[in-house]
Amino acid sequence: MHSNKLTKLAMTAALAFGANAATAEDPLKVGFVYVGPTGDAGWTYGHDEGRKYIVEKFGDKVETNYVESVAEGADSERVIRQLAAKGHDLIFTTSFGYMNPTLKVAKKFKKVKFEHATGYKRGKNTGTYFARAYQGRYLTGLIAGKMTKSNVIGYVASFPIPEVIRGINAFTKGAQEVNPDVKVKVVWASTWYDPAKEREAAETLMLQGADILTQHTDSAAVIQAAESKGNFAIGYHSDMSAYGAKAHLTSTVHNWGPLYAAKVQAVMDGTWKSEDLWPGIAEGVTDLAPLNDAIPADVKALIAEKKQAIKDGSMRVFDGPVFDQSGKEVIGAGKTLDDGALKGFNWYVKGVEGQLPKS
Repeated sequence: MHSNKLTKLAMTAALAFGANAATAEDPLKVGFVYVGPTGDAGWTYGHDEGRKYIVEKFGDKVETNYVESVAEGADSERVIRQLAAKGHDLIFTTSFGYMNPTLKVAKKFKKVKFEHATGYKRGKNTGTYFARAYQGRYLTGLIAGKMTKSNVIGYVASFPIPEVIRGINAFTKGAQEVNPDVKVKVVWASTWYDPAKEREAAETLMLQGADILTQHTDSAAVIQAAESKGNFAIGYHSDMSAYGAKAHLTSTVHNWGPLYAAKVQAVMDGTWKSEDLWPGIAEGVTDLAPLNDAIPADVKALIAEKKQAIKDGSMRVFDGPVFDQSGKEVIGAGKTLDDGALKGFNWYVKGVEGQLPKS
């Protein structure tokens, strides 16, 4: 604690003496808080790739540190506070359950900049960001709807929060567009990362007739389960093909590096501001992993066409008509769900089976 105070005093003196000298000598300290291990093959792996991107881009102008496998709640508040106390200038907290702990710490460390992934609360020194992953989900739903033979698709989900429900709905909407007979069955694993639970959920869905699986969890266990049974699966967060080359049709992936680099540069330049960023396919932050050769050529062409339409803005995933689970039209033709509605999803679209649990 004393050494950190001395460092701050030294930095203040250096700034008073000459700002350029201080900038040259003192790297920007950037901290990351991860909910899973960096080797999870999914969410945390993707964020750590983003961290490596800024190290490669900025070299000795930055010093990065991370803490992995940090539970949401009290543990995260303690870790975030420690990073702030150790002189980090910018801290990325990368899980939904870190939202309130991040804001609490940010109020005490007003000179530190905080960025929270997937949250919706901001402060003077706390911004939020996410990727429009639902755009990729929609595209993978098209693939699943075209390729299923049983018309049952299994979805391993984590927690019933808007982010996850939005993904289920986008995926199902895509599947329904090309195959109105398709049903999406959801099993809630109640975890972000637990390979054993994720695999158990995947096997349950296959027993219920699902011949294609997808997931909103962080490990590759769903891909591995599908591979073991000769079924197809669609990954999430990163390219998971290494865990099941035959099963893996594609993954919705996040490219965090450029976004992280922009935030680092903004802090360096003194132009950082609290904002909510939600980039997607158009910005290159959301994308699909390479498509499996098992996907027919006409389906690949459809995906390319729809991806381009999303990219150029000529279509949006939740353009009407949009029907809820009971078949009632919620959004009519010619209209679309706005970002506020997308961020507050608490209902299923047509094609999803089962009741939505209470979060």
